[in-house]
Amino acid sequence: MNLGLTGQVTVVVGAASGIGRAIAEEFAAEGAHVALVDRAATVQEAATQINGQYTVATLGIVADVTDYAAMQQAAAQVVEALGAVNHLVYAAGMASGKGGFPFWNLEPGDWPRVLDVNLVGAVNTAHAFVPNFTAQRSGTILFISSVAGQIGSQTDPPYSAAKAGLINFSQCAARDFAGYNVRVNTICPGMVDTPLNRKVWEGQMAGLPADQRVDFDTWGAAKLKNRVPLNRWQTPQDIAHMAVFLASPMAENVTGQTINVDGGFVMHW
Repeated sequence: MNLGLTGQVTVVVGAASGIGRAIAEEFAAEGAHVALVDRAATVQEAATQINGQYTVATLGIVADVTDYAAMQQAAAQVVEALGAVNHLVYAAGMASGKGGFPFWNLEPGDWPRVLDVNLVGAVNTAHAFVPNFTAQRSGTILFISSVAGQIGSQTDPPYSAAKAGLINFSQCAARDFAGYNVRVNTICPGMVDTPLNRKVWEGQMAGLPADQRVDFDTWGAAKLKNRVPLNRWQTPQDIAHMAVFLASPMAENVTGQTINVDGGFVMHW
């Protein structure tokens, strides 16, 4: 589908695997040049693979989102190599790796790193690209949050709180950027089989007695049956399809919105 993204430049942060990787591939499939940023060195291999599959320019940058100077440097690298950025996607995230019900199963010390990656990292990234977008006076920014940020999920309180903060920051950014013709939105995935979701499962199982632990497939099937009306997993590609749509001219009047791709997990009545 031609969404009018050919030749444009997209940066996807958290693109080495999972949802971020799928989003990077989808933009490339639409003809956009893509810079992939991640703290994992495998991001460079991912960029090379996408470059070999699609006739677009790609760039792999190793950088930690919690390091503001590193994100500023990454922004400068992208502009130098690919030109001005049209679209920015923040898909970096991490869970605490511990079961969170009740919340005092965790220690206060379990919170800072989760908040730093899921929320402060997004702020660092947005700040790093502000000069690009305010000078260009056009473009889109997308944050990948989670349904956990909308429902007070007891699964992983630090993750849930950070993702809720990300939704709010996205709305603040949407208001601030509106005068520059830059649109800012959030996607909240539901049940997606990614390394992060498996980390959540591991954390929950670690906090249970041995006779109550179940494998990932059994855990996932129960959650889908009990919480997801469509009773099926969402895929990274599902999120990627929405991401490219929101970046396209077809969504030119969509900003400040939180859009769930969750099989009906969260319904606001």
